[in-house]
Order: sequence, then C-alpha cells, then structure tokens
Amino acid sequence: MLILLCLASCKSEAEDVQNTNDAKDTISFDKKIAIDTRGFDLEPQAKKYASNWLEFITAQNEVRKLENTTTRKVMDNATAISQIMNSLSISLPDSLRAVPVEARLNVLKTKASLLEQYAKKQQPDAQAVNRTTQEIYLEFNNLKLQMNELFLKTLEDFEKELDEFERMEREMDSISTEDTVENIVS
Repeated sequence: MLILLCLASCKSEAEDVQNTNDAKDTISFDKKIAIDTRGFDLEPQAKKYASNWLEFITAQNEVRKLENTTTRKVMDNATAISQIMNSLSISLPDSLRAVPVEARLNVLKTKASLLEQYAKKQQPDAQAVNRTTQEIYLEFNNLKLQMNELFLKTLEDFEKELDEFERMEREMDSISTEDTVENIVS
C-alpha cells in the first residue's frame, strides 16, 4: 500500500511539473516578437523595378507582418513564409540580377527554410523561432540595401555629369557672348 501511495505522489508531482512547463511554453509562444523595425526604404530607381516584381511585393507584405506578431502566428505561417522567400529567389528580374542581390536572396531563402524546420519540430523552441524571425526581417532590409546599391551612381558617373554640365555652361556662355557682341554691333 505504501508503494502505491508513493507512486501516486510521484505521478502527481510529475504532472505538476509538466503543467508548469506547458504554462511557460504557452506564455513564450503567445509573446510578441521583438523586431528592430529600423530599415531601409527603396530608392526611387530601385522602387521602380521592385514595384513590377510581384514576388517582392508579396515578400515585403509578409515581412511587414512580422513587426507585430507572436511566435505562435509565425510558426503557423512558417511554411507560407518559406514558399514566399523561395518564389522571391526564383523570380529575380534580370534588371536586378547581381551577385550581392542574389546572395541576400539565398540567405533569405535559407533563413525561411530554417524557420519552417523550427516551427515543425515536435517540441518547437520559441527562442529559435523568434531569433530566426528577427533575422529574416533584418535580411530583407539587407536585400533592399543591396537593391539600392545597384542604382547608386559611381564616381565616373558623377564626373561625366560634371563634364557635361561644364560643356553646356561653356556653350551657354559663348551663345550669350555672341548675342552681346551682335547687340553692340547693331
């Protein structure tokens, strides 16, 4: 009889510990993910190309949703996020095709796949899901930064513009001088 009483007591303690762990898990999965929302806007030239890239717009909307979400919601949506990032990577327009942009897309695709794996685990780790979600947000901003850099003018571009401006200024000065001389002669 004493053995049965001890077994019942041990079982009850184990259930209490399990219930406490379940309560902690629920709290961590329903907690809002802290996202550093500082980011980059696309420059007008990059925005022009991105606005015609449907997969980019879809990914951007999905990434914006991460700003105000919980771990549980991200886990529920992890497969969709992974598919969106995969589509984004596959659909890169030729006008944006460059090694830095492709590298960012590969990182995004990898992070999204990791997120999906973490979310599908038998016993998911809320911290791993949160960390990966934050990384996806950061990497999407890095993608936008790389897209902006594709359209930055180089030093040679500025020099050409300056040379063209100076040439036009000299032409205007010579025309203006000719007009002045003609007015004096007339």
